[in-house]
Amino acid sequence: MNQVVPSRLDAKHELKSFLFVGMAVVVWLILYNIVQPFADWLSYGLLKLSPDSHLGASLAFFFYDVPKIILLLGGMIFLITLLRSFFSAEQTRAWLGGKREGVGNVLAASLGIVTPFCSCSAVPLFIGFVESGIPLGVTFSFLISAPVVNEVALVMLFGLFGWKVAGLYLLSGLTIAVIAGVVIGRLKLERYVEDFVWQIKVGKGANLPEQPTWSQRFQIALDSAKEIVGKVWVYVVIGIAVGAGIHGFVPESALADILGKGAWWSVPAAVILGVPLYSNAAGIIPIVSALMEKGAALGTSLAFMMSVVGLSLPEMIILRRVLKPQLIAVFIGTVALAIVITGYLFNIIL
Repeated sequence: MNQVVPSRLDAKHELKSFLFVGMAVVVWLILYNIVQPFADWLSYGLLKLSPDSHLGASLAFFFYDVPKIILLLGGMIFLITLLRSFFSAEQTRAWLGGKREGVGNVLAASLGIVTPFCSCSAVPLFIGFVESGIPLGVTFSFLISAPVVNEVALVMLFGLFGWKVAGLYLLSGLTIAVIAGVVIGRLKLERYVEDFVWQIKVGKGANLPEQPTWSQRFQIALDSAKEIVGKVWVYVVIGIAVGAGIHGFVPESALADILGKGAWWSVPAAVILGVPLYSNAAGIIPIVSALMEKGAALGTSLAFMMSVVGLSLPEMIILRRVLKPQLIAVFIGTVALAIVITGYLFNIIL
């Protein structure tokens, strides 16, 4: 009889944990779906700004992206930590990091392609990969491919330009992610990852019993989400504030006038201009279309798009919380060079 009572208490506790998490998921979904109308109401209703004004567009962008990214960060960290509580760091390392050079990078880049996240929301996955012991180069292959190759952009490119362009976009993004990851991996730059990333115990199993309960898994996941979001949120706000200002005050026509030229310097100029901007791949497609209407070559336009979604200044600001400047510089230089080469190749082939 004494063994039955604790069992019933444990079952009751587990049920409460599931109910709590279920309610939290419902609240998360509600909040995520009202972010856009709330941002519009706050900007255009309460503050009475015009949607066509620079300030109105910037503030609406800021009010939408800050809570969206924070929600994605918290939700993804919780989910990743929960999933990783079923696998030890050794198992994860053996699956993805134990492959011969190149294979792990291809697997990570492929995972990034099917992961529907922008560069900023890929940061918690990056932290989880590093903490699991997965090689840094393999981790960067994921971090690059997640934003650069976007399934929405693939569909839109297919509809606008056909399957050849969409296929080349997919292949070039995958190639950039793999090559850049291999290069970064060979440089052995682990010392340039911030110390706190190595110290985080994200579902590693060290604080879990041999057969943890769901309640214990939920608690570890919640603690990890609180810890990482608490360390990163300020950088998220600063990064999005920079992106929002550029989003509202840099007209598309100005970009089209600069890049709609067939000069030899148009590809590197497209990459340089793309870095300060902030958008996802789907949001930048209309600008790509406008660039091509202005006479820009396809390679130049795609180089601009890849730069915006893969090397955005807001992403660099957020990554600064987990990477030291030296590693960020290597990351930017490697990816930028790969994008420039890809842009020239597209211009030559097409």
